[in-house]
Formats: sequence, C-alpha cells, structure tokens
Amino acid sequence: MSKSMIRGPFPGRRRCAPAPLHRHRGAGLIEVLVAVLILALGLLGMAGLQANALKKNQSAYARGQAVMLSYYMLDALRANKVGALAGDYNTGTDGICDPTEITGTSLQENTQKDWLESLHTNLGDSEQTCGIIDCDDTGVCTITIQWNDELAGGLGEQSFVTRSRL
Repeated sequence: MSKSMIRGPFPGRRRCAPAPLHRHRGAGLIEVLVAVLILALGLLGMAGLQANALKKNQSAYARGQAVMLSYYMLDALRANKVGALAGDYNTGTDGICDPTEITGTSLQENTQKDWLESLHTNLGDSEQTCGIIDCDDTGVCTITIQWNDELAGGLGEQSFVTRSRL
C-alpha cells in the first residue's frame, strides 16, 4: 500500500488536504458595506411606512370626529325640535365658518357657536372648517361638516354629510 493511501472506513480513497488558511479570512469590506447599505434602506423604508401610517391615522381620527360632531348637532336639534322645525338653526347654503360671527345669546345661537368651536378644536382651526345646518319643516335635517385634511395626509378639503329625521 502506498503512503498516500490511508486506512480507515473507506480504504483506497484519498483524504483531501485542508484548504490553506489564507482563503478563510472572513467578510471583506465591500460585503460589509453592502450589508450596511441594505440594512439602512430597509430602516428608511420602515420609517417612511410609519410616517405614512401616522398621517392616515390622523385623517381617520378627523373623520371620526366629524361623525361624532354631526350627531352632537342632531341631538341638539332633537332637544329643541320646535326651533329646528321653525328653521332657527339653519345656517344657509354657505354655512358658518367663524364662530365669532355668531353674536346672539339665544339657545340656537349658543348651540351653533359651541358646535362651531368644537369643529375648529377637533378638525383644525382654519377658515376651511365650516358647518352647515339645514332643517326643513318636515323634520328632515342635513348636517354638513367641511374641513381641510391636507396636513393629515388626506386629499385636501373633506366634507361629511349626515341626514336624519328628527
């Protein structure tokens, strides 16, 4: 038997010599930089998704507030059904955008002013935040709320309409 043959479980086969050590030095600088670049891009993508999610959440919150505030006004109209049927709460087709425009002290005017102040507090204090109330003599009331949703990632001017019979 030759010296190159080694006895063992597989007689007659040659054992391979281990590779030289200089071939197993580890990752090179370029591989590390590529890995860091991929990680950085992934983290930037996650940050962008998080920012977008926050904007959409704020927009959904504003729509929820608009729903709640329209029901608030409908409840006030139901509480004073006689005044609502008489058209005392009606604001006209353009609506009211500035709560300081309401200077009276009647129940209807105080309710409208409080409602408009709540609109500006919850939907943004801008001149585009407006409320429209329109009740007819049959008891069908339409509440329209308008606001600007650009800062929350929405499409700009938003409008929410609620129609109900008192």
